[in-house]
Amino acid sequence: MASSAQRAPGTDLDAEAGPRLLVALPALDEEKTVADVIRGIPRDVLGIASVDVLVVDDGSRDRTAEEAAAAGARVLRHANTRGLGAAFGTALRDAIETGADLLVSIDADGQFDPGDIRALVAPVLAGEADFATASRFMDPDRVPVMPAAKLWGNRMMARLISRLTGEAFTDVSCGLRCYSRRAVLTLNPMGRFTYTQEVFLNLAFKQLRIAEVPVAVRGEREHGSSRVAGNLWRYAFNTAGIIFRCYRDYRPLRFFGALAAALLLPAAALGVFLLAHYLDTGSFSPHKWAGFTGTALAGLGVLMLFMGLIGDMLARHRVYLEELLYHRRAETPRRPR
Repeated sequence: MASSAQRAPGTDLDAEAGPRLLVALPALDEEKTVADVIRGIPRDVLGIASVDVLVVDDGSRDRTAEEAAAAGARVLRHANTRGLGAAFGTALRDAIETGADLLVSIDADGQFDPGDIRALVAPVLAGEADFATASRFMDPDRVPVMPAAKLWGNRMMARLISRLTGEAFTDVSCGLRCYSRRAVLTLNPMGRFTYTQEVFLNLAFKQLRIAEVPVAVRGEREHGSSRVAGNLWRYAFNTAGIIFRCYRDYRPLRFFGALAAALLLPAAALGVFLLAHYLDTGSFSPHKWAGFTGTALAGLGVLMLFMGLIGDMLARHRVYLEELLYHRRAETPRRPR
């Protein structure tokens, strides 16, 4: 039987010692709530042999690290604030290095009930999903009270990610999630500001199974304001950039093909207009502008097509490199917690 340090790359659970769960809390200035969240994390999850709690302190200026350690969590600290996405990346690396069989991420602000971890872990343990995420909107009776702008924004974001992945999701921004060993080894998020939407795109494009679990959450924080979604315009701008780059990298032919179509169609329309004018009058004047504009648009459209083809080749290389990274991570010797 393979040990957790030498398990076969496709193995999700350590059958010899029993599955180990790592619960990670990215935290920034959460001294008022982090200890309560840690104490509320269940240690007797059905099917789990051991539960380890990790707090990634993203450069807090208060006593978040001290409160977390006093509550019994391991603490990894960033010297400076890097962003929620970077904090999740640190938790991801720790899960790989310590050989965790499952990783749960939960916010440290107290909006989620840690007891819901049991329900979230269940479909992953049962082999029904590689990634399970809590959904605040899946059950109409559990939709939290929140500002209308945030509710609308969450729903629009879910529709966008659903359209890009070809699957149907109700909540792609929730911070309570469970990852199988396979998902942990597969993920390589690049966004520093946040990671929530990028994870959906990354795992869906790699055809991993995603499940949503309805939960009831507090709609607004009890203390302070959100470090990520406190400013909706900033959140939308930064999140759009992450989604843009992720979709471009994994679906370059579709991405650049859409840009090419957006350029070539008006170019063709201008060409038809100018030709019709010439056949009617025998002259290109006074619409020579249509010819110049159409030619420029056509040139840019062809350039976009070439970029799509080059991007598609690079995406294929990325698939091969990520497969190598997956196997390299799977063979990483387990580091003691």
